[in-house]
Amino acid sequence: MKYIYIINGRADKIPQYQELYDQLKEISHPYEIYTTIGEGDATRYVRLYCDLHPEEEVCFVACGGNGIINGVASGLVGFSETIKQEIKQGAKTMAILYIGGTTQDIPINFPGRNFRSVKDMLAGTVTPVDIIKVNDSYCLNVCNIGFNSRVASRANELVAKGKSAHQAYTRGVANAILTSRFNRIKVTVDGERISIGYMVLCTIANGRRVGGEFNCAPNAKVDDGLIEVCLFRAMSLLRLLMLIPLYRKGEHIGSKLGKGKVIYRQAREVEVSSKDLIDVYLDGEQLLGSHFEMKILHGALPLRLPPLV
Repeated sequence: MKYIYIINGRADKIPQYQELYDQLKEISHPYEIYTTIGEGDATRYVRLYCDLHPEEEVCFVACGGNGIINGVASGLVGFSETIKQEIKQGAKTMAILYIGGTTQDIPINFPGRNFRSVKDMLAGTVTPVDIIKVNDSYCLNVCNIGFNSRVASRANELVAKGKSAHQAYTRGVANAILTSRFNRIKVTVDGERISIGYMVLCTIANGRRVGGEFNCAPNAKVDDGLIEVCLFRAMSLLRLLMLIPLYRKGEHIGSKLGKGKVIYRQAREVEVSSKDLIDVYLDGEQLLGSHFEMKILHGALPLRLPPLV
């Protein structure tokens, strides 16, 4: 088995990878390091590598935060979806290594596992997990719309200016409270429209947590073949401010405070549309459009999980 470590080539990210280099010096195994050269490059690289090396057994290791993870996952799943070429069982897999100060949203779905250790990753086993297809893109963790989309947009701006992911996301929430509480977006879940009038936010989730601390979908399981949909209908500012702490702890679903305002569904297909151009964020990556079709791809991603510790 060959391992290809894919790292973010952005100048401000490179120093964070010293932790990875130090680990690789201590462990002998066949590997390469690929440094991305721009937005979407991780996806392009993985698809091209799979196309050129169809029989090779390789594990693509996404090193960094949600952007790199999404890019690698999208490349691997997108290859088999788009190219329609059968991949030999176990020949192409993916692993995750959290490097630097990035938010760790994926590990909460797999408690008791160390996603920072190369040694543990190498000792892991492959488990098929779900992924959400959004038009021609993919989402491994959470898709944000409305308020949360504005949070992600502002957080990305602040991270690019040197703020920590935690600081950026918290400040993004404060900004969205002032600018993005009323969104006229149509959301249909398995044929049922759940958005009435204005909405604050909607999360379409495969994983449980977003932004490192907001447990948007506490009931989510990444291998159950279901999408978790949570929509906040428009409400007063006071009520929203009181709901946010519950949202952070994952206690918003079924709460008295959220009665009539927090709508929760499990689904296999979701449709989102708007008369205006809107942006959605797939694992923190922006996607612009006015119509989005989302469906769960059950067990489509072969993910190498570290052993329980």
